[in-house]
This record gives sequence, C-alpha cells and structure tokens, in this order.
Amino acid sequence: MITFDGVSKRFPDGTLAVDNFSITIPSRTTTVFVGSSGSGKTTLLRMINRMVDPTGGAIRIDDEDVSTLEPVALRRRVGYVMQNSGLLPHRTVVDNVATVPLLTGVPKREAREAALQLMDTVGLDRALAERYPSQLSGGQQQRVGVARGLANDPNILLMDEPFGAVDPLVRSELQQELLRIQKELAKTIVFVTHDIDEAFLLGDQVVILSTGGRIAQVGTPEEILAHPADEFVDNFIGAERGRRALSIKNVHGKDVVVDGTGRLAGILRVPSGESSRTV
Repeated sequence: MITFDGVSKRFPDGTLAVDNFSITIPSRTTTVFVGSSGSGKTTLLRMINRMVDPTGGAIRIDDEDVSTLEPVALRRRVGYVMQNSGLLPHRTVVDNVATVPLLTGVPKREAREAALQLMDTVGLDRALAERYPSQLSGGQQQRVGVARGLANDPNILLMDEPFGAVDPLVRSELQQELLRIQKELAKTIVFVTHDIDEAFLLGDQVVILSTGGRIAQVGTPEEILAHPADEFVDNFIGAERGRRALSIKNVHGKDVVVDGTGRLAGILRVPSGESSRTV
C-alpha cells in the first residue's frame, strides 16, 4: 500500500507542482493518475521512488516513510517504466532486462535466465534476446522496458506514460498485455497518462488531477462516468460533448455503437445464449 499524506512540491523557481495531495493506493491494484500538462502527475509518480523529494507532507510504502530510505536502494526495489523505454543502447535486450538484478549482485547466468523468462511474460520472442534496442520496433522496445521494470520482482511498478510514443494499434496491444500481466502477477501499479480512455481501461482506481496536483475526482471508472464531480471532470472525460453518451445504430443489418457525435465507438456483440433484446 502506498499512502500520500498532505504531500506538496514547490520547485526552486516557485512553481507549485503539487498542493496538499492525500490519497491511498491499495496493494495489488492499478491506480492511474490522469491529467493534462502541469497537473503534477509525473511529479507525484517520481516522488514514490525519490527521484523527486516533496517539500511538504509524507509518502509511505506499507507504513514506511520513503524519506527515511536510501534513494538508490529504494529505486532498485521499485520497478520503473518510462516513455520511449529508456533502454541502454549498447546493451542487448536480455542484458537490458537483467540490468537491475545484476546491480544487486545476482549472478550473470541466473539474471540472464530470469530475463529470458520475463521476455516470455511480456510476449517477446526469445529470438530477440541478443538484438540491440535500435533493431527493435517501438512496441518491442516498450515490452523490453516493462520486462526490465519487472526484473527484480518488485511489489510496486511505476509507469510514466509508457505507451504514449507508439502508434494507436501497438498502444492497444500493449494495454491489453499490461492487463494480462497484472492479472497474472498482481503488482501495485501506479500509471501516469494524459489519455482518459487509457485511464478508464487500465485503472482500478482513477485519479483525475487539475493544475497543481489537486485532486478533481478519485474513484473507479464506473463511479466517475456515472457521477462526475464537477464541470471540470465533466469536460475532461468528454461527457459535456456527448462523447460518452452511447447509442445503438443498425448499419446494413449489423448493430454498431455510436457516441453522441455520431462517430463509431464499437460493434455490439451479443453474448452466447442471449438475445439482442436483453443487451
């Protein structure tokens, strides 16, 4: 469990990035921080592993104040996945994945074997193990980044807009892979995005942030969709434009789902054994 208790962050130039932020992140669930630029979401994420230190309040992991922990040791026990993967270009895929275990003293052969198993976990062909990052596609690089973040078997995985730099099709595939991995491994994931659809897809708990790291609303995707807290949240999730108001339209004998603007949102599939009248 991760607890933010009255956390603030003011940078030396006077910018208030986070203002009196308090929330509890339950263990073995995915919490998504979502907001536009300047909402403090990445700053909040980086305070968990002390890449950034707060100027006020406290952050605790399982009741242990992170400010009392040595930063490097803390970062080695918390997985971190960033945008553009952040891979070491001069190391092969398998050695990139094995980076943290090697730093913590795991024998090279053992670390590399565990890295190969993690490649299986994230859906990477072992034939790619000896390739370098420049020889991989963007989606493959991000999978390597996720594998590296999991390499030390951390309880906590921090993900800073990890799928923001890939095309929509690959992004969708990576989102589904993350859902599968979380179902299998049950980590405590803190995920940062500016995309509300991604937040609703991935998050057990979604935290919508306004400027200065202030909480506009927190809840499950269903709670936020059903009861937006205010006009800001309404605008942010697209409810005021009718984008979330879905309806069914028959096109050439097939039921499709359209949003409030008339744009296609999906295909309606009737579960086996049910009639379309029950949907």
